[in-house]
Amino acid sequence: MIATTVDAGDGTPLTVPALLRRQADRYGPRVLLACDEDVLTYADADRRSRALARGLLAVGAGRGTHIGLLHPNGSEFVVGWLAVARIGAVSVPLSTFSTGAELRTLLRNADIGVLLSARSHRSHDYVAALRDAVPEFGEAAAPPLLAPSMPVLRHVFVGSTADAEPGMATDGGGGAGPAWEVHALLTRGTEVGEDVARAAEDAVHASDRLVIVHTSGSTSVPKGVIHTHGALIRHLANLNEIRRYTADDVLFSNSPFFWIGGFAYALLGTLLAGGRLVCSNAPSAAGVLDVLERERPTMVNGYAQSVARLPADPTFARRDLSSIRRGNLYALMPSDVRPADPQLRHQMLGMTETGSVCLVSEDEGDQPEHRRGSFGRPAPGFEARIVDPEDGRVLGAGEVGELWLRGPFLMEGYYGRERHEAFDADGWYHSGDLFVVDDEGFFYFKGRGGDVIKTAGANVSPLEVEAAIRDVAELTAHVVGLPDAARGEIVAAAVRVPPGRTVDPDGLRRRLAERLSAYKVPRRIVPIADDEVPTMSSGKIDMTALKELLRAAG
Repeated sequence: MIATTVDAGDGTPLTVPALLRRQADRYGPRVLLACDEDVLTYADADRRSRALARGLLAVGAGRGTHIGLLHPNGSEFVVGWLAVARIGAVSVPLSTFSTGAELRTLLRNADIGVLLSARSHRSHDYVAALRDAVPEFGEAAAPPLLAPSMPVLRHVFVGSTADAEPGMATDGGGGAGPAWEVHALLTRGTEVGEDVARAAEDAVHASDRLVIVHTSGSTSVPKGVIHTHGALIRHLANLNEIRRYTADDVLFSNSPFFWIGGFAYALLGTLLAGGRLVCSNAPSAAGVLDVLERERPTMVNGYAQSVARLPADPTFARRDLSSIRRGNLYALMPSDVRPADPQLRHQMLGMTETGSVCLVSEDEGDQPEHRRGSFGRPAPGFEARIVDPEDGRVLGAGEVGELWLRGPFLMEGYYGRERHEAFDADGWYHSGDLFVVDDEGFFYFKGRGGDVIKTAGANVSPLEVEAAIRDVAELTAHVVGLPDAARGEIVAAAVRVPPGRTVDPDGLRRRLAERLSAYKVPRRIVPIADDEVPTMSSGKIDMTALKELLRAAG
């Protein structure tokens, strides 16, 4: 049932504890999550999260406590999140890319009182990072932690030493010994009766905070976006209706659970649907393809760039991926359902602030040419308007302006910030994204407001130039504006060149001049290898460093 209010009276459980109990009763032995060899059924999720919830209650966590989750995609994250939600506490997923310095900022700014963490993942040693973030943690023999550098944090529980990867911290010293392991937390949980745990669940309300998800922080310190149980559950129930996600479906997603796409669109959406979520942490393309063949997903959603390497694997041609029928990871889809031109399929716009997708269409077929690049219409429960960012004037069809959004499924706000930093006086969220809407109500992305390049009095969208380079050279580019005394800014492009390829900047400019107005053609083109692209710990492009690289190449 599509609803535009949180409580529509249709019996949908509007808290995670109530939703989990219902789904465990309905689907107990069915698989909720399959991440490589890590498999979690609905019954296991219920049982394991109940035991962990009792442990959290035993160490003093409860309604409103902020509990950090530092785990890669997998059952430990899912069980931790469900346990936190069951006691009315607030999950704060933390990026597994985080350095010690970044963890220090996140732990302090989010007022995390308890941290549940993996010991390590791939090359990341989280015990070492935590000792760097909280020096007192590395010196303490046992919890609770009383640290002047981190006054709110009281408990840190990490995976056992058996879970550590080769070369990672297993010395049993301060902050790493048995007293700090999740096993100790589970043992404490036996002190708490089932009646106490159930009472904590029954005290959770739809209006309570469920999660604080941090934005990437590409332009500032990451902001903690607050979402409540009821609003996020209703929004994902609507999105499940639109994408026809049912208990018979298997969804593959490569979105990290610590970002809103993985947390809401993939994980919460799967719990609501009663489906199976498939993910992979395999380091090789062949390993990911093994998972896809074994689990046979019916839908694929996530970041296209993260699966772009899979078709290049020597085994790809013989892989049976015929189960995949829907989604946006076109590189994985069989030829009979893959679009010939992806720009003629509706795209989706998702934001942390909107609880994942906010512009969408239920029509998954090819669109007429005049809808090329459409992002669909506002999701149920969302109002959208296009506004002139200079004077606040509401614009009409065909006029480019900033996308504003309003509705009951938006975030509650930014943690630790005033309401006016999230919404204007009329409740509108100013996205910073430039869009245009046509006379049929379909929205089209034109770029980030701050990313538009102003050169010699004309506006240039980096996305348009990047798309042209992709079309004429089949290469990925990152386009930015660089300061220029004569023109205000010039268009510059860092072009990724894979091994075995070369790029002639002058030749590429000539080919682009056949596609773009002269002022849009990059005046500076710098070929770079993939490992030369500057990135932040979140995996996103470090635009400041990229501009410096392009400036230095001039």
